[in-house]
Amino acid sequence: MKRIRFTPLFFRRIHKWVGLVLGLQFLLWALSGSMMALLDQEKVGGHSAQASHQHPLPPGDYIAPENLALDGPVLGIALRSLAARPVYELRYTTGTRLFDAKSGAPLRVDEEVARDVATMMNEAPIRKATLLTRPNLEAREHEGAMWRLDFADVENSSAYVSADTGRFLVMRGDTWRTWDFFWMLHNMDYVHRASFNHPLIIFVAFGTLWLSGTGFYLLFKSFGRADVRWLRRRRKASVRPPPTNRSVSTENAADISS
Repeated sequence: MKRIRFTPLFFRRIHKWVGLVLGLQFLLWALSGSMMALLDQEKVGGHSAQASHQHPLPPGDYIAPENLALDGPVLGIALRSLAARPVYELRYTTGTRLFDAKSGAPLRVDEEVARDVATMMNEAPIRKATLLTRPNLEAREHEGAMWRLDFADVENSSAYVSADTGRFLVMRGDTWRTWDFFWMLHNMDYVHRASFNHPLIIFVAFGTLWLSGTGFYLLFKSFGRADVRWLRRRRKASVRPPPTNRSVSTENAADISS
């Protein structure tokens, strides 16, 4: 069996092919980073749940929480607005239920409620409403079933409303979708687009470290005596003693003899 010799030629061959593969990723990093920096930050950010329009609760008599049709022990209760309508939000171990704060009737977040919530975030007409049983890539930061409301505006915006609580979750548009595509290329998470420490990027990171180390090794190995010969000549010239003037003129010699 032929023995592998770790010579500069061996490292140079591997360095060449690894550099070719990682070089393509370097280009993608540069391209994706530049594109993300060029996009409008306001359009990329869109609107989140914190930007949801809050309306004061209308005056009136609200039913007492103890008079609601409770279903088991309640973990928490909140009186809030649902599309300008006062509701009680009750949290159970099994999920969340909504009740009308005036009549006490249970509420369900259907398409009509989802449309009312979404129109408070965007005045454009709604083209389509879709019930999602689980989050898609655009709403991956959230959990549970949700409504997707697509608007007929310039950005082709889509609002996401929780099907359990009726809360507005997030708004996405074409600018954000463009940014998200280049973010996928940048962090190399081609499935979930959320992780920056997955095995693929860790492997590429260590490959980049190895490429840098072998590059420095080959850099020093590429120097020869001829490359530093001019340094040696310069050093010799700097330490050479200055020449002495041994010639004496005839006139000066005659003066000395007299």
